[in-house]
Amino acid sequence: MHEWFETKIKYEKTLENGAVKKVTEPYLVDAISFTEAEKRIIEEVTPFMTGEFEVSDIKRARYAELFETPEESADRWFKVKLVFITLDEKSGAEKKTSQNVLVQAADLRGAVKRLDEGMKDSMMDYTIASVAETQIVDVYKYREAAPEFAKKSED
Repeated sequence: MHEWFETKIKYEKTLENGAVKKVTEPYLVDAISFTEAEKRIIEEVTPFMTGEFEVSDIKRARYAELFETPEESADRWFKVKLVFITLDEKSGAEKKTSQNVLVQAADLRGAVKRLDEGMKDSMMDYTIASVAETQIVDVYKYREAAPEFAKKSED
């Protein structure tokens, strides 16, 4: 299971009209702790930043799954709340549980379409309770760092 952290980066951005404005942008990071999430987001955004920036916030983000797409036009992230319906065999009552998933798409229709494609092999019945565009700029999945002992020097 992934442990997602929403991190916010505050920096000065040059707008298209040349004006400089302080902005805060959220990024999603897959990490094992708050400390690692902060370290990873700094490593990921440093090559793209000119000037100073700060990590202004880190909080857990509960996403059960991520549905990505390779399409270049899919530059937005949508938070989708799914409600799964199960039947209690003893009482015969319906039980509803909800989960949030994150879907990458160009627009709302594309997000629902991408979600349906991703869920087509699911055995569970579900309904879409809500779909909302997020402000998330980018998502950084977990990747293992190269072990130090693997870097051998040549004799």
